Amino acid sequence: MTVKPNVAVSPKSEAQYLAAIALGGGVAADLGRDTNGLVWTDSSDSQGLLVALQSHPGIEWVQLPFAGVDNFSQVFEWAVESGREIRFTSAKGAYREPVAEHALMLALALARILPERIRAESWGRKYADTLFDSNVLIIGGGGIAEELIRLLAPFRCSITVVRRQVDLALGDASVLSLDSLDQALPLADFVFIASALTNETKGLFDDQRFELMKSSAYLINIARGGIVQSAALEKALRSGLIAGAGIDVTDPEPLPTNHSLWSVPNLIITPHTADTPEMCLRLLSARIVSNIENLIAGDPLIGSVNLKLGY
Repeated sequence: MTVKPNVAVSPKSEAQYLAAIALGGGVAADLGRDTNGLVWTDSSDSQGLLVALQSHPGIEWVQLPFAGVDNFSQVFEWAVESGREIRFTSAKGAYREPVAEHALMLALALARILPERIRAESWGRKYADTLFDSNVLIIGGGGIAEELIRLLAPFRCSITVVRRQVDLALGDASVLSLDSLDQALPLADFVFIASALTNETKGLFDDQRFELMKSSAYLINIARGGIVQSAALEKALRSGLIAGAGIDVTDPEPLPTNHSLWSVPNLIITPHTADTPEMCLRLLSARIVSNIENLIAGDPLIGSVNLKLGY
């Protein structure tokens, strides 16, 4: 990479991203023959990114907009097959604070049966659960999991993390492999999903997994909707297999207005607002600054994507 990377922002230009490029020491410019860096702003337009890369062979680095990069699997496959040396970075870890905060909010709301109380028209039952001294299971061991562990510290939770890399420590949490999920699920009071959507995790929570959970347990998904089978989730909630769920992501997404999940009484659905566009703009701008500085210094990039693993 050149001393001053020539970086374009596409397909939608954002003034804050252009300013971040300059702040990091790069040169913000339109896509052209001298472009060697690209900030791609549309997570749904993988075909557009593929065309941009094929049309501009000088691009050596691409910053993607979100932590989840499953929509770009076709682009990664092309890069590997073509032998093109492109470094892709995601936003993983950039939005860890607001997303972990949202996950904690959902857990607390479920424990205090807020879905029931918000709908209530009478005094009702005296019931509540607590996070204090509970068993927490987190699926995924990235930045969101790290931040969530930090936020849970005052609650004296016993935390278990299920992740691919079991040799990496995560605070005081116990770390298990994904193969151990079925052994960990029956012990958990709160289950947080914070993993990438991959071939391994797609549809991970099905009828069988919900049957393994405590009837008093709560599920919180702030990762990807496709990790949880929607029909299985609805069945588990309506039948009492689990006590409640809070989901910021759905399958399909957006969830159609007439979808049956909207009428499930012990379910909180938020419209993928754990990180809002305003939050993302600010936090991704900081990531762009850091990665351009690292490019110039020859340091490792933050949020590097493993093209073969897909995250």
